[in-house]
Amino acid sequence: MTEYRVLGRTGLKVSPLCLGAMMFGWWGESDPEESARIIDRALDSGVNFIDTADVYSQGQSEEFVGQALAKSGKRDEVVLATKCHQPMGQGPNERGNSRRWIFQAVENSLRRLGTDWIDLYQIHRPDPATDIDETLGALTDLVRQGKVRYIGSSTFPAHLMVEAQWASERRSLERFVCEQPPYSPLVRGIEADVLPTAEKYGMGVIVWSPLAGGWLTGRYRKGQDQPETRRSAMLPQRYDLALEGNQRKLDAAEQLAVLAEEAGITLIELSLAFTIRHRAVTSAIIGPRTMEHLDSQLSAAEVRLSDDVLDRIDEIVAPGVTLNAADAGWQPPELAEASLRRRP
Repeated sequence: MTEYRVLGRTGLKVSPLCLGAMMFGWWGESDPEESARIIDRALDSGVNFIDTADVYSQGQSEEFVGQALAKSGKRDEVVLATKCHQPMGQGPNERGNSRRWIFQAVENSLRRLGTDWIDLYQIHRPDPATDIDETLGALTDLVRQGKVRYIGSSTFPAHLMVEAQWASERRSLERFVCEQPPYSPLVRGIEADVLPTAEKYGMGVIVWSPLAGGWLTGRYRKGQDQPETRRSAMLPQRYDLALEGNQRKLDAAEQLAVLAEEAGITLIELSLAFTIRHRAVTSAIIGPRTMEHLDSQLSAAEVRLSDDVLDRIDEIVAPGVTLNAADAGWQPPELAEASLRRRP
């Protein structure tokens, strides 16, 4: 992997594939030594970007990443990203985007990662209960304290991205330098607004779930039994084939698999190459649980899809279309709660 891309307007150069650490810990690979071997293999291949979050395996992912980097001595070579927001305990203030929780969460992450600083600290989801000025003010203090180098958002809709940029300018606060949205050939909604917004404001984009939660690994094909996984059991709205949106995903995954075969590449390579070909995308997060998973994904960095193949993908799933709304990653509270849509 020889290509490196600038993250937004920061000047920071990162690899087009980012190693996602969600599967390190009891959610996936529970052996820290095997996780370290996967991390070392990725770094040796040219990946210089690792993304994790405090909530992944309730902190164990950060611990595994920190131990691996300490053992290899490569902390200074890595752009290390993590996130806060999701619940980390039973208390009402052990979650969210408040100043109190951000200050506590970053100290916990620094301790688990075994580092003095975090290169990219991201807000994992919007928090309607917290003013964006409160969140940006807390993050700005962390940057000025030297605990965080850059700040970013994850799964923010376009209008909240704009609001955050305006708040930073108005209050002279640090700005989100990147956004981390879901993106794959099956989940293209961000092409309509999030990606153009990121370009307009000079933000980098690090996309998550480029294989659509496993739908684009080749395991979901017509005429064969669908895999039963812990994820599919936990998220039936994204996997249950009795639902129309998931049936549409199966149809598209089948067509994309045939297209990949015709192009002489794997479906995994096709899907990852598609995401990093978009002009607004800086890097795609790969989330291997095994060494085999990692090796099947690293080769995508060297694949360049022709315009003909990209046109065929557009015919299978139209630009700006997400086949199942449950894959969008975040639902505005106004859609989930009827009282927010009705005048009392």
